[in-house]
Amino acid sequence: MATLQNGYSKKKQLDVVVVGAGLVGSLEAVYLAKRGHRVRLYEFREDIRKTPTARGRSINLALSVRGRRALRDVGLEAHMVKEHGIPMTGRRIHRTDGSTYAIPYDANTKQSIYSVGRNYLNGLLLQESEKYENVERYFNHKLIEANLKKGSLTFLKTDTNETVHVTADLIIGADGAFSAVRKAMTKRPFFDFSQKYIEHGYLELCIPPDDNGGFQMPPNFLHIWPRGEFMMIALPNQDCSWTVTLFMPFTKFKNLDTEEKLLAFFEKYFPDSIPLIGRKKLIEDFFAESPSPLVAIKCRPYHVEDKALLIGDAAHAVVPFYGQGMNAGFEDCTLLDELFQKHNDSLAEILTEFSETRWEDTFAVSDLAMYNYIEMRDLVTRTSYRLRKAMDDFIFWLLPNFWVPLYNSVTFSTMPYSQCIKNREWQDKILKRTLSFAGLALVIGGAVSFKIKYYGLY
Repeated sequence: MATLQNGYSKKKQLDVVVVGAGLVGSLEAVYLAKRGHRVRLYEFREDIRKTPTARGRSINLALSVRGRRALRDVGLEAHMVKEHGIPMTGRRIHRTDGSTYAIPYDANTKQSIYSVGRNYLNGLLLQESEKYENVERYFNHKLIEANLKKGSLTFLKTDTNETVHVTADLIIGADGAFSAVRKAMTKRPFFDFSQKYIEHGYLELCIPPDDNGGFQMPPNFLHIWPRGEFMMIALPNQDCSWTVTLFMPFTKFKNLDTEEKLLAFFEKYFPDSIPLIGRKKLIEDFFAESPSPLVAIKCRPYHVEDKALLIGDAAHAVVPFYGQGMNAGFEDCTLLDELFQKHNDSLAEILTEFSETRWEDTFAVSDLAMYNYIEMRDLVTRTSYRLRKAMDDFIFWLLPNFWVPLYNSVTFSTMPYSQCIKNREWQDKILKRTLSFAGLALVIGGAVSFKIKYYGLY
């Protein structure tokens, strides 16, 4: 049995079609190529490396441990972290009076998440795939028909209107939240699917560099303007600009239909951002695009026999408030690679185990993302939140192997997402009992002190 230079044993070469050349699809293509399989990567859009960034679709990505682990497997972690990513050590909260304060992500071990550009990383993964002769890339190919049980797909070449028929040993749907591969799966019996649009949308703005080409705000933070029902965030870019995203109910967006209303709204809720963005640019950018919707997808099973599989947003799109969408998708690729190794490339065993074991964690991260929106736009301003975080950080410092705060377990570990939630529930019970006992001790101590003071009892 031959051994490849990358350390993998060369077995029977599988013919795999990956639908979707976005972040997860491109990464999966590289993983499979490293294993020696033939990969054909089909994408509906143009090659992203040849297309200017589309406004309204470039929410920055927060790269954390799960994503870094996947990039490490394909040899790209060091480049992204050291040469492109901007470390963010915590949240910097902006009050309405213009003052700010910081909440570190990890006060003990000083870990950071990294702001990375979506298009840059996608281009880098596509470039990496070009190093493998067993990867072929086809852009401007729209999936129009699929017989997943037979491993058969039909694409329309959007630039020539030709149809292309392909077959494969394995079809992997990595074609995003509105997946055409998943749509074909919905026609099969026992496929559970749900989607939830939240009432809040998002609109992208921009803070440009200052006159000297530098950052206008401290760069090593995720900046947040929490305002209860809505919020604005800003992530740093390599060119010293900031990607600013306003998350808000669609009804509020609709009410801001004049320049006067927009400026009055920002002067009331985000006054310190106006000189950073610029009045003229704020007006131009706000009215240039309509707010975009946010959807969460849950479905299962993820596979069709030994022929097809969903990964990434196609399997589990989440709202962006925990910064785990890309990281969870990349983790899919890591887990899938481990299953290829475990089951010696047996597709029936690989797909079944992935489908049966992954859904619980993807459902969990979807729920976590929904919760974190409430935390970011509202809870971070409350004293109770800051007290709980201080308590978590102290116990974590005191007993690091015993007590891992929720955010740390999600962002700075590879603990299964479902276990992160169970861990938090256990911690809540411990603290509730501890505080109840402490409260009882205070009452008893107070009663004893009262008796000693007024009755002379000892």
